[in-house]
Amino acid sequence: MRRSRYTLREHGRCRPYFSMPNPFSRRSFGKVVATTAAAVSGFGDKASAQEAPSHPHRFPAGFRWGCATASYQIEGAVAEDGRKPSIWDTFSHTPGKTHAGDTGDVADDSYHRYKEDVQLLKNLGVSVYRLSIAWPRIFPDGSGTPNEKGLAYYQRVVDQLLANEIDPYITLFHWDLPQALEDKYGGWRSKETSKAFGDYAGFIAKRLSDRVHNFFTTNEFVCFTDLSYRVGQFAPGLKLGPADVNQVRHNGILAHGLGVQAIRASAKPRTKVGLAENATVCVPVMDTPKHAEAAHRATRHVNAPFLTAVMEGKYVDSYLKQEGANAPKYTADEMKAIGSPLDFVGLNVYTPEYVRATDTNDGWAMVPKPESYPHMASPWLFVGPEVIYWAIRNVSNIWKPKELYITENGTSSSDKPSSDGHIYDVDRVMYLRNHLSHVQRAAEEGYPIKGYFLWSLLDNFEWADGYTNRFGLHYVDYATQKRTPKLSAEYYKETIKQNGLV
Repeated sequence: MRRSRYTLREHGRCRPYFSMPNPFSRRSFGKVVATTAAAVSGFGDKASAQEAPSHPHRFPAGFRWGCATASYQIEGAVAEDGRKPSIWDTFSHTPGKTHAGDTGDVADDSYHRYKEDVQLLKNLGVSVYRLSIAWPRIFPDGSGTPNEKGLAYYQRVVDQLLANEIDPYITLFHWDLPQALEDKYGGWRSKETSKAFGDYAGFIAKRLSDRVHNFFTTNEFVCFTDLSYRVGQFAPGLKLGPADVNQVRHNGILAHGLGVQAIRASAKPRTKVGLAENATVCVPVMDTPKHAEAAHRATRHVNAPFLTAVMEGKYVDSYLKQEGANAPKYTADEMKAIGSPLDFVGLNVYTPEYVRATDTNDGWAMVPKPESYPHMASPWLFVGPEVIYWAIRNVSNIWKPKELYITENGTSSSDKPSSDGHIYDVDRVMYLRNHLSHVQRAAEEGYPIKGYFLWSLLDNFEWADGYTNRFGLHYVDYATQKRTPKLSAEYYKETIKQNGLV
């Protein structure tokens, strides 16, 4: 599909190539090959990993390493303990909406296997875990009487994490909107849904902030607005006109703002709140002052309906002028809520949009990618490791957040077990190594990057793509639910252990 001006990423949760001189003689190249072969043969061997030399490029002391998942993608148990359908249950059961009719009915069965999954996290050595709560488990009808059995499940998960010295970071909305709110109000077409989200956020904060100290309100605005109500690729699968879509966008960020206010009012002291956003990342075609300034300007404009509005508490004039009569309807109080100060900003980063400087009034223009541009297994996932540095730099320089987290970063791979039972996803290791080098660069330059959540802990239900794309550090046999660590899991474990690039 064509991308919108705001870069709709065609991927499961919504989307390195580098050159260097060849310093190897034939003899030294042979040594490298031998060393690499020895490393691969030792995959899974803890002694081999411990003997590996540490990399000089360290992350700051106290840097938080973690993984991220989402409720509908891993939990399953969609009709247990009082949970009622979400729009994704309805959508995935509608013929032709997902690959091969795949659904999240079982997914990774993490609802029953969460203790096993917490042990996978512990084995990696992570200190934090980003999970989402299924709104229809807590309020099966979207609002009204809370479902205590649903809450009790998340209390058990949180307790299990804390018992293993893993700090939970909770996302309150990762797209599984209660179907009842879609039926009653039209979902995100109505501000009533935004208000219901605020009530839900306040309830969770009141009941869980005794043990959870960090909350994300929403995940990836463009995916539950544009992809869902404009393009129709995601649930509920509608194709609305421009004015309606702009109002859906506004109602989405309003929900975030009302959620922030409710959490502040209901949570225990020292609770922090932010959001997880897949902002369009504008990367200069080359790192020169004029192109870097062009990327800076472009970032503020192309994110106008979402992150810019949240961070500034207003819609920029260029956006309102561009949309004209189709601009969203809003009040001053709504914009004040939307602009509620945040304790941290989470960025989901996968792929770049390149920008060059121009002599126009805007001072910038997007640069299209040629057909030959490299990508990972997912065709939308273009490779540009520097994207993660520029995400951190641009957001930091424009809006000066107190803290930043990379709340998602990872890649799909054509993972298949080899004859020896291992999964050698060297492409994912390449992707992670190169992206993490740019996270480390940003930290070294003093930007407020505090942690990194890898997407994802497990292979899982990838939305409209069903079970075709695998993003996990652990291979999941969906027939048996057996989890198997991949080479990338060993790589990430060693990275965490050294708190530096490996």
